[in-house]
Order: sequence, then structure tokens, then C-alpha cells
Amino acid sequence: MPETVSTTPAEQTCWLPRHRKSPRTARQELRSFLLPHPCGEPLLPTGELLVSELVTNSVQHARVPRGRLIFVRFHLSPDATLRIEVHDADSEKPMPRPISTSAETGRGLFLVQELAQSWGCSPREGGIGKFIWCHVTPEAAAA
Repeated sequence: MPETVSTTPAEQTCWLPRHRKSPRTARQELRSFLLPHPCGEPLLPTGELLVSELVTNSVQHARVPRGRLIFVRFHLSPDATLRIEVHDADSEKPMPRPISTSAETGRGLFLVQELAQSWGCSPREGGIGKFIWCHVTPEAAAA
């Protein structure tokens, strides 16, 4: 169950456990955040895919002590750009892997790179961990 930290019309944040069900929960949180906005629905398909990939990446690859949570932030700017942030306590920056046609996994960051308007990785304030962010615009969502 997510713990919603704050909600404003333009921003929502929550904490999620490092669990295989957290990507689904993140998609549900994004949906509840975007649907009240007139510009929100077109951002949903791409936004849901990207938040799911970023949370999955954190759940599967972050090397952190047991019990650490994932912090997720959604922000909708006045120009209808959706910013998604996924924070975890692992400082190692993720790197997209070469795509293998036979591999069943490993395409998450490739999808983020291809579908987001922009994306990146930054250290968290206080020096513990990182956050991966991406921007989804109505133009990128329509592609």
C-alpha cells in the first residue's frame, strides 16, 4: 500500500515498498493524479509505461538494505509536461544495456530513452541515493 506524502493539483508524492507489485501501484497513483487534469488523459499511456519501467528498475536493481522504500514524485507543469521521478537509496547510476532480440528483460531504460521527451539521473539531496527522472509531453505521448 502506498503512503501518499503530499498532494497538490500540480504535484503528488508517495512512498512505495521495494516489491514486485509496486510498479502496478505506481501506475494507479499516476492515474489518480492525472485524470482530474484536462490535459492528463493523453499523458497516461506513456506515463504509465515509463513510471512502471522506472519503479521496476529500482525494485530489481537498487542495491539497498532491506526495508528501504522507493519515493515517487509526479509533477504536472502549466505547459502539460509530466515529470516523473523515482528515488532510491542506491547511488549507482543506471545505464541502458545493449538490446538483445533473444532477451526477455533489459529494455526498460531503452523504452524510457525512446519515449520520454528527456530523462536523466541525479544524486539525491543529502548524498544518499539517486533519482531517475523523465519528462512526458503531449507531443511525446502522441508519438
